[in-house]
Amino acid sequence: MNDRLKDILSHLNPEVDQETLLRYLQGHLTPEKAHDLEAQLLDSDFESDALEGLQGVANKGALPGIVEALNRDLQKKTARRKSKQLKPLRVEPWLLITIVTVLILVIVGFVVLWKKQHGG
Repeated sequence: MNDRLKDILSHLNPEVDQETLLRYLQGHLTPEKAHDLEAQLLDSDFESDALEGLQGVANKGALPGIVEALNRDLQKKTARRKSKQLKPLRVEPWLLITIVTVLILVIVGFVVLWKKQHGG
């Protein structure tokens, strides 16, 4: 099975093989292995809710497609956030020249006034 299909399921329980989880959801595990898997996943409220939601899918054959669609959507959303956060600050050259010119004029004005008051 394609590794990208397993990405979204990889955070449920690190001890559970994702291939096994998909086979369980599709009903391809023995009852003994299915019981063991349920026991592992029911320890956490999040994992048991996720398992319950996945079991509610009517067409079990569509699960790999659903997982792939969720992965794609998740990757798009996280990539969009990263691109928004990493915008570099762009300074226009004319703005920089204007700021430097104003600062030079302020310094020159200060020096002229200071010399005038102190008799220089």
